[in-house]
Amino acid sequence: MRVIVLTAAGEKAFCAGGDLQPGKGFSFDLSRSNLDYADMLREAQNATLPTIARVNGVCMAGGMGLLCMTDMAIAADHVMFGLPEVKVGVFPMQVFSLLQNLAPRRVIREWALSGEPINAAEAKEAGLINHIVPMADLDAKTDWLISRIVDKSPTAIRRGKYALRAIESMSFDQAIAYTESQISLLAMTEDAKEGLASFNEKRKPVWTGR
Repeated sequence: MRVIVLTAAGEKAFCAGGDLQPGKGFSFDLSRSNLDYADMLREAQNATLPTIARVNGVCMAGGMGLLCMTDMAIAADHVMFGLPEVKVGVFPMQVFSLLQNLAPRRVIREWALSGEPINAAEAKEAGLINHIVPMADLDAKTDWLISRIVDKSPTAIRRGKYALRAIESMSFDQAIAYTESQISLLAMTEDAKEGLASFNEKRKPVWTGR
């Protein structure tokens, strides 16, 4: 497996958030310290495979967290996004953990405090999605983005994502020292040696993922 694409089973909604019916989405086991949704976001942040969100329908509330946990995102031009939780008396607590690193703080506070939806163009301008296309072109654009990833070194991508995650909370001095060691280790891998050899021999590389 080289790339994970996250999308909806149908076309109506990518994800509209938690189930608002009594005893469903907002029913918690208070004896547990972790929530399943939060655990999923944690695992996604620590994953080393590249991930793409294929947003084919409404993306609201918890769906915004799913969008933000991926590396890249493509959305159909009709899609609406938003954080409507305040309209039902709650707040996008866990979503903020990821969203605050993608969009300007004042922008996301407006979304969360007003609860009003935004369109695909506004989401792109805020940095939530990479590409907007007509619904009919969504699959082709997704395939295009996948094709730009799968011919690259899986080792470089895996180690690169690991390093990006590691330096998120570091100061510049800590991050530059850490990445110095990481580039030295990466240069010793089979993929790095193959990449340099293929460049000098003017041929396509054959990646082993090691």
